[in-house]
Amino acid sequence: MDEAFGNDRRGEGEGDTPDSPSHFVPVVPPADHETEAENRRDRLLAGLTLMAGIGLVLAIPFALKAGSPFFLPLTAAIVIAIALVPILEWLERHRVPAPLAALICLLLFLTAANAALASIVVPAWGWLSILPERIDNIQSNVKPLIDFYSNFESFVNKTIQDLAQSRPIQPAETAGQAPPRSILELAATSAPTAFIEMFFAVLVIFFFLSGWTRLRRNAITSRTSFGGAMATARVIQDVVDDTSAYLGTITLINVTLGLLVAGALWLIDMPTPLMWGGIVALLNYIPYLGPIFAAGFLAVGGLMTFQDVWTALLPAAIMVVLHIIEANVVTPLVVGRRLTINPIMILISLSFWGWVWGTPGALLAVPLLIIIQTVLNAAGKPDIAGFLFEHGTLVARGNPAAPRPQIMRESGVDSPGPPG
Repeated sequence: MDEAFGNDRRGEGEGDTPDSPSHFVPVVPPADHETEAENRRDRLLAGLTLMAGIGLVLAIPFALKAGSPFFLPLTAAIVIAIALVPILEWLERHRVPAPLAALICLLLFLTAANAALASIVVPAWGWLSILPERIDNIQSNVKPLIDFYSNFESFVNKTIQDLAQSRPIQPAETAGQAPPRSILELAATSAPTAFIEMFFAVLVIFFFLSGWTRLRRNAITSRTSFGGAMATARVIQDVVDDTSAYLGTITLINVTLGLLVAGALWLIDMPTPLMWGGIVALLNYIPYLGPIFAAGFLAVGGLMTFQDVWTALLPAAIMVVLHIIEANVVTPLVVGRRLTINPIMILISLSFWGWVWGTPGALLAVPLLIIIQTVLNAAGKPDIAGFLFEHGTLVARGNPAAPRPQIMRESGVDSPGPPG
């Protein structure tokens, strides 16, 4: 076989002409300057797009933080409105007009928020007013614990004295100030900016709900293909189902936990047990950090109320025990695997939104994470490498050892395969 190929090669060198029927002539095309220019342009556009995308991603958090008076109430209103969509759709199925159904949903939310405000803020105002009077009681309760660390005793005493001197709260002055008993009073006693933000959020909730059916229909019918319309409908439904299911389930769990804590505190004669139960229920919306802060507040309240340090720490201990049961038994059993979220993603979302918007951002961290994950799962992961290296933009010039393409001018004889 090799000899035959050798004879053919010798024959080609000696007597065959390029036009002979048994001859293959490799033709190397000349350098295509237009193709090379297009490759350079594509590489440049891909690099510029990547840099612009990175810059946009890095700029978004600072824009959200700087524009929090606009973005925070807007985001909170959209999340609340999405959670209220199932109630809206139930009312519309029972022939309630969309504007009236939206108004009913809004009034239900405002009633629940007003009840929570009345049960938490009003008693908390009284606790803050008596805080200076109870500092001595806190010192006497904490002293047995500080005795184990005598080197820190002077530091703690100095800190408590500085707190009492730098931020005094006179009972006589606060007695004339009535705490806000409703959202309207809270908005009226707040800064004008806070009132505008609250009013803006209420309007966004109402108009979002009143136009929800039309908005969803337009989003689906605007797709040019049936598959795209079905995918859009599925994404919208998944966002509504996951968000409303999570918020509804977690709200039920948190309210139950708050009532159990309130009942246990009532049994040990802790003042204003409903306020403490409301604080526990509210802070339990914040994963991991919320229960820690709730236990800390209960420890301070116990130190202000009881004379014995171990009795003073009992409210916090009750809350911790009930939270452990809720977090490890009740929530996994009720929520199930459908809404299970990676704890690392929860921590990242919690730290990000907490840094951007503070406590309200921490409360919105998990619902926003659910919405973003649902949309991304439906849209698919972006193929950044495929976008950057599309059409072999970087591969064509990136491998110098790769052979240039050759066009084989074919005659009547097939091209020989590899030897042996």
